[in-house]
Amino acid sequence: MAVKHLKTAEFDETVGQAPLAMVDFWATWCGPCQILGPVMENLGTQYEGKALVAKVNVDEEPELARRFGVMSIPTVVFLNQGREFDRKVGAFPPAAYQEVLDKAL
Repeated sequence: MAVKHLKTAEFDETVGQAPLAMVDFWATWCGPCQILGPVMENLGTQYEGKALVAKVNVDEEPELARRFGVMSIPTVVFLNQGREFDRKVGAFPPAAYQEVLDKAL
């Protein structure tokens, strides 16, 4: 499983169990989010077993978006043992996400 789609009820447990996580906050109506989708899928495959790559639909899980202070999408939040250590707002090339993940591994 490359990318995990998270709901509020399972978020803390799933992210807490992962030593490293990258969570993409997105929505179906967001053009840049759609462009970023395949990038996340590829990174999910590339980092499988090393990092959790997950997505949270902000329309379906607004409480998670509020909790993380997501003001615009896409927002990708990087967590180490459940604690945020970096974020990227907007769509970036794959290398930008890989750099953050590789530094944390």
